[in-house]
Parts: sequence; structure tokens; C-alpha cells
Amino acid sequence: MKPRFNPKWNTYRSGLEDRLVESLSKVQKKVRYEQLKIEWEDLRYRTYTPDFLLDNGIIVEAKGLFDSDDRHKHKCVRKQHPELDIRFVFSNAKAKLYKGSKSNYSDWCNKNKFLWSHRIIPVEWLMEKGKCTTKKVVKLKNKRKKQL
Repeated sequence: MKPRFNPKWNTYRSGLEDRLVESLSKVQKKVRYEQLKIEWEDLRYRTYTPDFLLDNGIIVEAKGLFDSDDRHKHKCVRKQHPELDIRFVFSNAKAKLYKGSKSNYSDWCNKNKFLWSHRIIPVEWLMEKGKCTTKKVVKLKNKRKKQL
């Protein structure tokens, strides 16, 4: 999916991503936006392109809408790549998962052991020790055997 063009947002997909880029550019050597691909599978092989990769290797996904397909994808990616540290920044962490739901986005993250934040990347995340990957693609380790 190509980024939507909007002169106000430059090349980013949302105002949230635009604000995150602005804040990251003040505290990181380089802002890495959609530079990494992560292979995962769910009945077929897929790739996931996270929004941001911090200098310390933390992957940050900016979310306005967090639909059931996204939630499923992130549970699969976590199961297939437990070594990755994927965290969420929501434009509204209190938004309900669906109409009539008692749970919200932050509840889902807490239940599934994903760290999350509301509208900003916390300074604590930026200060954590770690190393950024130089890989362009994180390969799926245990691929399914082809059926004949």
C-alpha cells in the first residue's frame, strides 16, 4: 500500500505519523520510516512494514484505527518473531475495539503484552539500550513445507 499524498502530511499516512516524525527528528540520529519488512504467514506468506524503527531497535506502530485484521496480524507476528520489540502509539488509546465493546485499544495491548502509548513516543522508550538492525527484511524462520 502506497502512502496517501497530502501536502499537509507530506508523505506520511496520517497526522499522528507526521507528529511522530517531527518529534523523533529532534531526538534520533535518523528517522527510519517504513524501512523494514517483516515476513509472517497466515495461510499464505505476507510481509508487514512497521511504521518506525528507533535507534535502539524498538519497532513503533502508529495507529489511529486498530481493526481486527491488524490485531490478528500483530498476534501472529509476535508469535513468529518473539525477538522483535513491537510497541504501539495510538491517536486514541481509549477507543473501543468495536462498537459496543467493553475493551479498548490499550486493554487489548495490556492483555496481549504489547507496550503502548497515547499520542507520543515516551522518552523512556528512546532511552532504552539496544541496537538498531541493519536488515531490510526480517525473514520468517520456520516456513511451512509445501504440500504436494
